Amino acid sequence: MANVCAVCAKGVTTGFQVSHSHIRTKRTWKPNLQSVRAIVNGTPTRLKVCTRCLRSGKVQRAS
Repeated sequence: MANVCAVCAKGVTTGFQVSHSHIRTKRTWKPNLQSVRAIVNGTPTRLKVCTRCLRSGKVQRAS
């Protein structure tokens, strides 16, 4: 699945972009995903992981 973190399942959020004259148009916020080689079940695999999970140490990087 695209634009979803493999660890915490953080995905795309939708809402309104509000102009100065308060005209509202739909917009999306995408998570900051990085393609990372991580160790899963003892083998290195490629995952899309958000930077919050990388920074908090929820992912063990493969070297």
